[in-house]
Amino acid sequence: MNERDSDAVASMLVNRGYSMVKDEDDADIVLLNTCSVREQAEQKAIGKAGYLKRRKRKNQNFIIGVMGCMVQNRGEKLLDQLPDVDLLIGTQKFHHVPDYLDSLVADRKNETPTPSAIIDLGEEEGSQNTIVGHDYDIKKVTSFVSIMQGCNMSCSFCIVPKTRGEERARPIQSIVDEVKGLVEKGTREVTLLGQIVTSYGRREIAFKESKSPFVQLLEELSEIEDLKRIRFTSPHPRGFKDDLVQAYKRLPKLCQYVHLPVQSGSNDILKAMNRPYTRERYMQLIDELKEVVPNMHFSTDIIVGYPGETDEDFALTKKLFDYVKFDMAFIFKYSQREGTPAADIEDQIPKKIKEARNQELLAALTSYSNARNASLIGTTEEILVEGPAKKGEGMYVGRTKGYRKVVFPGNERLVGELINVKIGSSTVTSVSGTVV
Repeated sequence: MNERDSDAVASMLVNRGYSMVKDEDDADIVLLNTCSVREQAEQKAIGKAGYLKRRKRKNQNFIIGVMGCMVQNRGEKLLDQLPDVDLLIGTQKFHHVPDYLDSLVADRKNETPTPSAIIDLGEEEGSQNTIVGHDYDIKKVTSFVSIMQGCNMSCSFCIVPKTRGEERARPIQSIVDEVKGLVEKGTREVTLLGQIVTSYGRREIAFKESKSPFVQLLEELSEIEDLKRIRFTSPHPRGFKDDLVQAYKRLPKLCQYVHLPVQSGSNDILKAMNRPYTRERYMQLIDELKEVVPNMHFSTDIIVGYPGETDEDFALTKKLFDYVKFDMAFIFKYSQREGTPAADIEDQIPKKIKEARNQELLAALTSYSNARNASLIGTTEEILVEGPAKKGEGMYVGRTKGYRKVVFPGNERLVGELINVKIGSSTVTSVSGTVV
């Protein structure tokens, strides 16, 4: 989602007459778009801004801007740590960046520029409809599309409701029009984005024939002729009702890949996290999806070392991990976030234990991913070609519907096409083959 927000802001600036540069050292303006999910992400952003101030002190016309969740979370207090920053923009005000930069640039032309920073952290009605810009000069086979903003959940570990606000959905037709525009420019796959994407439109759009607004949107997008594949992230297990499960059978453009955050395999920890499902319901959902699509691929989010997590709790997470055999997972060591209920729990887990549990799950994930990729050897897979591979002359890369990365000898005319590749070898992160 941050990548999509950054692309939209960049597009707005290019349309305003600004130019992107490849090398940071050549830039007159640097904007940092930040994340607050973990403390480490905030510290990296603060460190980067601190590094940039060296250039500022050599060139007072150099402009530093910080945007996004960290700004929304920390507010004006950031200026105590980063007094050289010129622009602080919250998560609902990205579309104002061009105007603010125009003002700052004009200000620099004065002999005595104003020293105070521009700060805008307020809420804005309709902000969900502003992250729509794309740089159409860059052909993207696969594109991100934001369909909503905000989150109405109250997971005890999560800062997102504070930084992104309440759920706000875009109209279906607006999203369809954006995707049609992307397809006309060469996009063949879209990934729909939302904090909890399966909650899309539940307050604004009526159910129709027992279908949720999100499933209605999937149906509308499936009708776009040259759109070949549809993905989405991140959902919530609670959002997978029967209409969405069955959509995988009815809508062939919907990819056989589900990112389904579980967070923990222990019911006690799930309850403490305020996650409204059980391990049994989660496993049942996995089985329901496999029944509809036997070759379904799964990824997840896991938090190890949540306050109060015992060895028995972690063992249950490991058992669930082994049951699903995830193809990919984001495994996080619990990070205290000020302002969340979990931050005040006294029974915090020692860093050493969190690290050990993290490594145990990472080792298991490596084994699952290796086995899944090896199982593709000898099969012929349909690939959407994304472009040249990072390594190997004449090598190109694409992905299966299950999001497995495939490397093969190819050429530029294949980019954006669906082709068949016979798989001949595998590693833990990708498979290789030849076009058939």
